[in-house]
Parts: sequence; C-alpha cells; structure tokens
Amino acid sequence: MCEDESHLNRRALLVTGAATALTLGTVSFADDAGAAERRSGQETRTIRGTLPTGAPDFVYLPVEIPRGVRQIHVAYAYEKPAVPPGTPGNALDIGIFDERGTGLGGRGFRGWSGGARTEFFLRADDATPGYLPGPVRAGRWHIVLGPYTVSPQGLPYEVTITLTYGDPGRTPKPVYPPERAKGRGRAWYRGDCHLHTWYSDGRRTPAEIGALARAAGLDFINSSEHNTHSAHAHWSDVAGDDLLVLLGEEVTTRNGHVLALGTEPGTFVDWRYRARDNRFGHYARAIRRAGGLVVPAHPHATCVGCNWKFGFNDADAVEVWNGAYSPEDEVALSEWDNALVAAARGGRRWLPAMGNSDAHRDPDPVGRPQTVVLAEDLTREAILDGIRAGRSYLAESKAVELSFSAAGGKGAHAGIGERLRVAADDPVTVRLDVKGVPGCVIRFVTDQGVLFTSPAVGPSGTGSAEWRTTASYAAYVRAEVRKPQTAPPLPGPMAALTNPIFLGR
Repeated sequence: MCEDESHLNRRALLVTGAATALTLGTVSFADDAGAAERRSGQETRTIRGTLPTGAPDFVYLPVEIPRGVRQIHVAYAYEKPAVPPGTPGNALDIGIFDERGTGLGGRGFRGWSGGARTEFFLRADDATPGYLPGPVRAGRWHIVLGPYTVSPQGLPYEVTITLTYGDPGRTPKPVYPPERAKGRGRAWYRGDCHLHTWYSDGRRTPAEIGALARAAGLDFINSSEHNTHSAHAHWSDVAGDDLLVLLGEEVTTRNGHVLALGTEPGTFVDWRYRARDNRFGHYARAIRRAGGLVVPAHPHATCVGCNWKFGFNDADAVEVWNGAYSPEDEVALSEWDNALVAAARGGRRWLPAMGNSDAHRDPDPVGRPQTVVLAEDLTREAILDGIRAGRSYLAESKAVELSFSAAGGKGAHAGIGERLRVAADDPVTVRLDVKGVPGCVIRFVTDQGVLFTSPAVGPSGTGSAEWRTTASYAAYVRAEVRKPQTAPPLPGPMAALTNPIFLGR
C-alpha cells in the first residue's frame, strides 16, 4: 500500500465553463514502485486531504491506470465534527469518470453514488449499483468528490483506491424494458414518475418497486435515480403487460433537481452546473432530443441545493406535489397557479402539474401521490404526450377517481388540459364528479382565486359539484379536492387536483 498526502500541494483551481472545480495532483499506479504489487494481483493507494469551507462544487482526483486492470475499487471516509446549531455539517459525495475525461456531457461518466455509499467497484461484467459495468482501460481516470456541505472546521477526507489485475472479462449487452405495455386504448392511466432504488440513494430493488407499483394500482413508473442512468438496464424483468417502465434520471444540481422523464435507454444527463452558469437550457434540450420531458422536481423543497433556481422557461411540466402533501407543496401549487394566470393573460404556453411519491425506502409509499393521465394507449410516446398536454389530474391514491369537464352552448365541451371555445359572455357549466374522498370538500379555482367551495363529501366518498360561470369571468377553472382543515385558516391537505380547463376563444 502507498499513502500520498504531498500531492495535495500541487493542486490547481480550474474554471471549466460551468461550476469551478479543484483538480488535485495525480495518483499514479503506472510506475516501477508498484511492480511487485501488480505481480501479486492487487495494488492500493490511499490519499488524504482537507477541503476548506467554500470549496468548489467538485474536486477531481486524477488516477493513472496501467494496462491489465480487471477491477477498480474505491473506498472513502471523511470526518464529521460537531457544528453549532443551524450550521451545516460535513457531507461529501463521490463518483468516477474514466479515461475519456470529465468534460461536460458525460462521455467519460462511469457512475455516481452521491453520499449513499462509502465504497464502490466497477469492472467489465459488474459494478456497484449506481455505476456502469465496462472495461477498466488504461489512462487517466478521475474520482470526483462533491463537497455538498463543509463545516467551519473543514472537511478532512481519505480515499483508498485498489486495483485488481487479471482477465478483464466481458461486458454484457444491456437489455431495456419495452416501450409498450398492454393498455386499454384511450383511457386514464396512473403513474408515479419519481422513484428511487438502490441504484442511487434508495433502499429498494427495482423488483420491490415494481411490486409496490402494482399494489398501488399504477400502470406506469419512471426510473429517476440521482445523477446516474445505471438502473436503466435493470428494469426489463420488472416491466410487463400490466406495467410500463419509463427510463430517466433525477438531475441533481446545486440549484435544484429536475426529472428527465421518459428518455431513451442509456441517456445520461450531466448535473455539474449552477443557474449562474447558463447551462441548463442546453441540457433541457438534450433531454428533449432523447425523447423525454423536463420536469422540475419539488421546486420549493428546503434541503440544501433542492430549491429550484433555473426558472421554468425550459420546463415541460412541474412537480407541484411531492410525497405526503406539505407546506412546500402548497407554495409550489401557489407559484404554479400564478404562472397559469400569466399564461392565460398573455396567451402563452402553460406548464402542466404533476404529482409523484419520491419514494426512497420503507415506509415511503409508492404511488402516493400519482399522476393520472388521459393517453391514447399505454406506451411511452402516448403517456408523455398526455403529460405534456396537461391531460391529467393528481390523486392521493388509487382510491381517488374524478371526472372534470366544462360545457357551453351548442354542444361545446372540454376536459382537463383543453380549451372550451365559447364567446366571452356565453354561460359555462363546470362539473366535477369524484370518488374515494369521504369528508373532503371540492373547490373550483380560477384566475381570481377560489370561487366555489362545496359542502363536505359524505361518508361514501362519492360526490359531485357544478358551478356556472363565463369566460369573461374566469380565464380558466381547475378543481381541488381538499381534506378537512388541520390548521385554519389554511386549507386542508390535498386529496386530488386537476390541471386547468381554459375558457374562451
């Protein structure tokens, strides 16, 4: 074993065109000193250092890999000293890029586990979840450290790299889930598009997620691991005639998280930038080129780096309900509704709302909430079309069903996400029918705010409400189904909500 601390004095601060990055001195295995260890089959280096408060977002540790390596194994640890109340402590993420480099776009990307693991390995035929199997080719690799938060005392760390020599083995061809399941034609399909397994910081396997999704009455799900697409090749056995599995990623930047939803298999989306770097638009376009949707996740979450700072001009939809309904969701809903007003006033494109569970581990429920989409069939293309068009509503569980429509004169009719084309003063009747919501109230919300609230739905959980208006009075109408108030005057938690129906020509 060789230990090296002196290389830390030979570091350089690089500006990469996105986030600044600290590049440390190179760790070399390709020298005569390691010849004896290579003959024995393994060779190890340990690196120690300390990152100061205010360290760059990413710290790269170059590693020269010689020929003949079968496996690379990396373990790391760091100190977590006590900090004053209200002060973030140490948290350090980790990942790796191969000899193809660390350039933005991810050509050399080989895996990321964030702070979920203390060690990982990769070789041609296998890798730790979160990492991509493939040959360990000779050249300059880079271990990437991400100091998520650094305490006032600094962040002392240790990285141990072990190479195993031998036959490189073969990389299996990935098998991806099909893009079609056995649907019901044009129908309402239930999905949860924000889920985590052990391929990032979740604790469930894909098979466990699949079983929970079926129990939750879901028709489709989306793989959304933090900053890695390594799970894509592990969903084919989970998908079936009754469950469509879409592939994607939760792109986890220092200025917010965004779902790359329903991308082509094997699509990797880089995360190494902040809002000030003006790079997000490029990667949003890359998600769309890969056939996916751009969906900012939990935009008002309070965890460090979780609050969405990139704006919504490049988004296709927005997650306004994340897990158990919370004050964060209430703020996201209000912001989304304000954007609907601006879109209606200016005749601009509007963003549909989504709801997802963001389930990580027991007891996080899968499919609570869920997005219910009107799609032509249970295919990747049809589901994404339905989400993009806003033909969807959000429900707490499979027990909640609703039907929402608006009707005008001469047979004019519109459903969720559509426009009822009527004259400004023509009478419009808005109707909501709902099941599975005992004790809840129905609210109709317009660009003026809440203009109708029903009495509480009875014990059967089945109810309906009608309201008459005009396009001159309401530019759009959307429905909410709320549980009883727990902290008046705030409204009760959400049981369901719809995307809007727009009124007028």
